[in-house]
Amino acid sequence: MHKFLIPIFLSVAGATVAAPPQRVEIEYELTRNGTAVAEIVHRLEHDKNTYTLSETWQGKGVFALAGKANRSSRGAIAADGLRPVEFEDKRTGRDTRRAGFDAADKAPTLERQDQLSMAWSFAFAPPRGPVNVRVADGKRVTSYAYAVAGRERVKTPAGEFDGLKLVKQKDGPEAKSTEIWLAADRDFLPVRVLIVDKDGTRLDQLATKISPQ
Repeated sequence: MHKFLIPIFLSVAGATVAAPPQRVEIEYELTRNGTAVAEIVHRLEHDKNTYTLSETWQGKGVFALAGKANRSSRGAIAADGLRPVEFEDKRTGRDTRRAGFDAADKAPTLERQDQLSMAWSFAFAPPRGPVNVRVADGKRVTSYAYAVAGRERVKTPAGEFDGLKLVKQKDGPEAKSTEIWLAADRDFLPVRVLIVDKDGTRLDQLATKISPQ
């Protein structure tokens, strides 16, 4: 689906940010122009020092023929977010992609993200100003810039939340638009991701269940 320049402008809400629960699972439904196409499950486990993340995709209806997808990320937890060590992306009909990160690398945390860790890194260190990130997918590293678009109520099947909205800055007229909502009243968990392609196609990922409740 789901680009990156120095410097990184990151300010965290308060000196200490409460982390998400040590074990949490979020179920999502992905729709394409309003039609359900996949069920997605994210699972996070952490001990305040290290973390593991997993994501599973299962197509719905005719999209089930596309097979399954599984992604995983593991690494360390820093004061300014998640620092991945290893990322893996397995999909039906495609070679597995992997990205490795040097644990000794002193680069800022948001300069070393993978496709799965990025939104969850914001959950550990919510931004209050513009941020630039670099995201690895096992094939390339892409740079993104996000702006904080303020707070708004976001409704999902899992509930209604006080959403902190992040908007990806477009780097050209052909670029996709991406918006991420973090639930400020639920440990800044990512509860919605909306991607709009240049042709108007809308991919909307909404939380349907959060465990533990």
